[in-house]
Amino acid sequence: MNSFTRKLHIMVRDRHLRKAILFTLGVLIAFRFLGSIPVPGVDPTVLAQFLENNQFFNFLNLFSGGGLSQLSIVVLGVGPYITAAIIMQLMTTVSPKLKRLFHEEGSIGRKKFNNYSRLLTVPIAVVQGIGILTLLSNQGALPELTTFGMVTNVLVVTAGSLLVMWLGELITEFGVGNGVSLLIFAGIVASLPGVLSQLVQAYTTSELFNYVIYGIVVLLVIVAVVLINEAERRVTITYAKQVRGMSTYGGADTYVPMKVNQAGVMPIIFALSILLFPQMVAGWLLESDITWLAEAARVVTYVLQHQVWYPLIYFILVFGFTYFYTAITFDPEAMSENLHKSGAFVPGIRPGASTEEYFAKVASRLTFVGASFLGLIAVLPIILLSTTGNAAVAIGGTGILIVVSVVLDLIKKLDAQVAMRQY
Repeated sequence: MNSFTRKLHIMVRDRHLRKAILFTLGVLIAFRFLGSIPVPGVDPTVLAQFLENNQFFNFLNLFSGGGLSQLSIVVLGVGPYITAAIIMQLMTTVSPKLKRLFHEEGSIGRKKFNNYSRLLTVPIAVVQGIGILTLLSNQGALPELTTFGMVTNVLVVTAGSLLVMWLGELITEFGVGNGVSLLIFAGIVASLPGVLSQLVQAYTTSELFNYVIYGIVVLLVIVAVVLINEAERRVTITYAKQVRGMSTYGGADTYVPMKVNQAGVMPIIFALSILLFPQMVAGWLLESDITWLAEAARVVTYVLQHQVWYPLIYFILVFGFTYFYTAITFDPEAMSENLHKSGAFVPGIRPGASTEEYFAKVASRLTFVGASFLGLIAVLPIILLSTTGNAAVAIGGTGILIVVSVVLDLIKKLDAQVAMRQY
């Protein structure tokens, strides 16, 4: 029996692991079902035309699991929750209390911190709901909403967003893998048949070269994503020798793995969530009676739809969030202290402040490579769209990055569960 067959056998035979996998699949099916329930009064033809001409909302459609293409009750997807999590993590840099809660108070502190993120999700979902419903109403995809109709629809989409957040947390707690990432993954995978159908329908003999180039780019992106996600810098550490009685302990060499892309796909998700907010608010204010507000909304809309400014802002946000997320998840000071307490050191580097500086320097260099890669992958769909003119390829780099990263993470978590049961 080879390794794959043995792992598959364990996953099928082990009751707890089997239940976790089936639970995850069940929640994903429920999420897809919710994505097919539309908000009352939507005009699908006008909505389809609007999405076809707006690349940014095509991305939003991916992260809502296709909910935007039908203006479903889960149209906001996990966007408000992710935005709330970003704001809370940014607050840790200015609030010592939140920083202690997130970094120092263990699982209880993290639980309180997550509760604050959930509470913040509600007002963000309300604002985003008003913004997207007003924007689509102005575009004719929805009938002109009365005050009662607007309040009702906002409550519906807000409740849908909170429901999606809850489903994601259920997967994380009782299923396999990260719930939020898997829900986004499900939305992207669900959109693939439609994308392939568009590519087939748009195919002509003159487009053959573009399709070949696109296929090569897809393969190269998949290979690059796997290589960057798995790449790591192994920092050698040595344990000091200790003599106890007649025996000598320690003296062994090992290493600390430092990943090139420690942030994973989170910077891209963060950047899209941040870009989504001003776009929705601007769409809401375009019809404002206050002149300067309407003019400001037009400027924001122009910038976020410009072929140069939008990818530039997108790249900068992804690049910056990669450094930010890495700084949150990797602490050189804690790494140095843990090595010192365990009697370990980096050869040629003094323990203490010098070791901390060394880890910070290595992390900074690795993060630069990872941030540059993520930024290029993020703007790749825009480059493909401008060169091929086919909107169906617009999800290319970002979608592939998220799908491949989530699959790799899921495989690792399944391998860890199988390894636990083997031993």
